[in-house]
Amino acid sequence: MVAQAAPPAGTAGQGTHEAAPAAHGAAAGAAEEGHGKKSHFPPFDATTFASQLLWLVLSFGLLYLLMSRVALPRIGRILEERHDRIADDLEEAAKHKAESEAAQASYEKALAEARAKANAIAGETRNRLAADAEANRKSLEAGLAAKLATAEQSIASTKTEALTHVRGIAVDATHAIVSTLIGTSPAQADVEQAVDGALVKKDAA
Repeated sequence: MVAQAAPPAGTAGQGTHEAAPAAHGAAAGAAEEGHGKKSHFPPFDATTFASQLLWLVLSFGLLYLLMSRVALPRIGRILEERHDRIADDLEEAAKHKAESEAAQASYEKALAEARAKANAIAGETRNRLAADAEANRKSLEAGLAAKLATAEQSIASTKTEALTHVRGIAVDATHAIVSTLIGTSPAQADVEQAVDGALVKKDAA
């Protein structure tokens, strides 16, 4: 019984070798089937579309909520601050421009007033100098006229006095000449009358 149940040695070894390749082939087939199922790209796997859409909606909603509650208000505040700063800068520039134009107008007005005042002062100075020169000229002319009148009066007085001395000298000379010529002394009255006649004729000539 035992001898019948035990297979031959050659037969048992052959069965073991045949079972091993069969098991190895089955395992390889299972591995290839598993690799074939995992080779699909996950987003293209139809069995995960629902979960992918769900996560896409959740992610988009979360991103939208984050943008609308955090990012967009910050961006809006930044844009508003920039807009306000630019508006303030433009207003400040316009203010400075208006102040500059007002200062320039004031400067031009002051310059025009200064020129007009300078011209008026120059005219007044010129007129005053001309009046002073005219007054000095008239004063000099009056002084010269007075001095000339005094000189003429002095000359006339001196001339009269000189003529008086000349008459006396002429009378004495005539008396001496006549006395020498005729040998006798002529009358003083006759000599004076002759000298006066000669002087009258000379003045008339």
